[in-house]
Amino acid sequence: MNSAQQALLLSLGAHLGFQAVVTVVVYPTLLEVSPADWQRRHTAHSKRIAFVVVPMYVAVISALTWSLSSMGWSPALVVAICATLLVLLTTGLVAAPLHKTLARDGPTAQLKRRLRRADAIRFSGAALACVAATFV
Repeated sequence: MNSAQQALLLSLGAHLGFQAVVTVVVYPTLLEVSPADWQRRHTAHSKRIAFVVVPMYVAVISALTWSLSSMGWSPALVVAICATLLVLLTTGLVAAPLHKTLARDGPTAQLKRRLRRADAIRFSGAALACVAATFV
């Protein structure tokens, strides 16, 4: 295993771990907050999570780019890239706008369901990318 493969596996494994914590711990805890505490807790969550999300996505994108530039295309790398794109697009086009709506409107049942669905897609994408990285 070369350095690019190691970086890819490490970053995608870390990303899967991060996403698992969000899915199993962070969102369930956030979505149980009372309506009276929602605004304060959601604002705190939104500020804190960016300190983890941004470096994580930078590491993942960097490792994917390094792997592609040093090893070229392979079926497993294509799967890892596509799965990661699914995560990034779901975050940018679904989850982030949902968080803005949640901040404005509060936690309605429909918004909570949509956030859980988007989160499940991100978790699945992170898991698929990590598994694919083991075959790069």
